[in-house]
Amino acid sequence: MRGFPPILTAERLLQAYSVGMFPMAEGRDRPTLYWLDPERRGVLPLDGFHLPRRLCRTVLSGACTVTADRDFAGVIAACAAPAPGREESWINPEIERLFNALHERGHGHSVEVLQGGVLAGGLYGVALGRAFFGESMFSRARDASKVALVHLVARLRLGGFTLLDTQFLTGHLSQFGAIEIPRARYRRLLAEAVAGTADWRAAPDGAALRSAIMGLASHAAS
Repeated sequence: MRGFPPILTAERLLQAYSVGMFPMAEGRDRPTLYWLDPERRGVLPLDGFHLPRRLCRTVLSGACTVTADRDFAGVIAACAAPAPGREESWINPEIERLFNALHERGHGHSVEVLQGGVLAGGLYGVALGRAFFGESMFSRARDASKVALVHLVARLRLGGFTLLDTQFLTGHLSQFGAIEIPRARYRRLLAEAVAGTADWRAAPDGAALRSAIMGLASHAAS
């Protein structure tokens, strides 16, 4: 874990992601950022995503409105905010500044889940080539962050992405098929993905994205 230079730009951040490093702060109120490059990396294989039947029904029910890139700043702020079981955050104001800058440059993306027009959950991350680096997610209503994840995976598959980096493996992500791989293998996958081209906006309307979700649903299991 190495400290950042005094001034970090969005361009420098993209360079770091392209070689496998990502930033974290020690706490919400701690100003120092660090590069991380774990020996074992969490990834969620896009062709092996596990969608439980109950969640599949929730996603396809239309109970939530799901959008992309409509409120990036709101999503990252919600991810940084204290929540039950997560009183501390690694997302400090500098992280927010940098990722909002990436969003303005077309590399930072968010998925928003709304209930009654109110932001109930979501996630954000970074797209580079055919790789998507998932950063954080939040939920203020049951299954809201899970719905966001399903929409993310469908969007990435539709857009030609090949790598979904989760950084670390958690119990929450493992239920969807996430695995942990050695650093050397991750870097090979990363190099191939970064060299390619994908389209985050390959789902211009609800019908195309719903079709992609139905593709995930065909493999749903309880």
